[in-house]
Amino acid sequence: MDFSRYAIYLTLPEGPLSEFGVAWLGWDAATGRETVAPEVDGLPAPAHDITATPRKYGLHGTIKPPFRLAEGATYEELNDAFATLCKSCSPATTGPLELARLGSFLAFIPTGDTTELADLAASMVKSLDSFRAAPTEAELEKRRKSRLNPRQDALLTQWGYPYVMDQFKFHITLSGRLTKQDAEQTHAALLPHLAPHLTEPFRVDALTLCGEDEQGRFHELHRYTLSA
Repeated sequence: MDFSRYAIYLTLPEGPLSEFGVAWLGWDAATGRETVAPEVDGLPAPAHDITATPRKYGLHGTIKPPFRLAEGATYEELNDAFATLCKSCSPATTGPLELARLGSFLAFIPTGDTTELADLAASMVKSLDSFRAAPTEAELEKRRKSRLNPRQDALLTQWGYPYVMDQFKFHITLSGRLTKQDAEQTHAALLPHLAPHLTEPFRVDALTLCGEDEQGRFHELHRYTLSA
């Protein structure tokens, strides 16, 4: 299968939280198959509608945002460099994840000190940057429609994405844009299913190289342990 873009994502290990999240979003990036949403009472709309926007990415947290390969770079070289980099990186730990409203959508966000996780993401962005093709003018203009502040615009120019380095905020997206009322209702409906699995510190001990297919859906390609 050919892929138009690649990304470094955090994908959750197998377990109840991952199983629910993958089913909820409707796409399993590990198997490349659509999933059936779990039964959740009290939603303001069908789960399939609520998750339409983030579905193609699968259940993930972005570490290095999607990018096209630079001219002359190959997937094999990217994979080898990523595997080697993971061997030199240490796991990162934060407080437990929480289900929260982030702007106009719902997401898992880490609590407590996120410095280790932010440093890990910055290392991935910097160390693998030679594999990233520069964004086109159209891509830059699309990003700038989000009313970036000067710092974010500078990061977009340097790294191809505005929300990296000191502007990085790790999250695992669970919905598309929602009104405040719909977000609150969806949060209330989901929390009983998720709360039992959000009690332990969040430990990031592996990262995943993912690829985007011709339909725009992401697939997990290789998952490597952080073993420094």
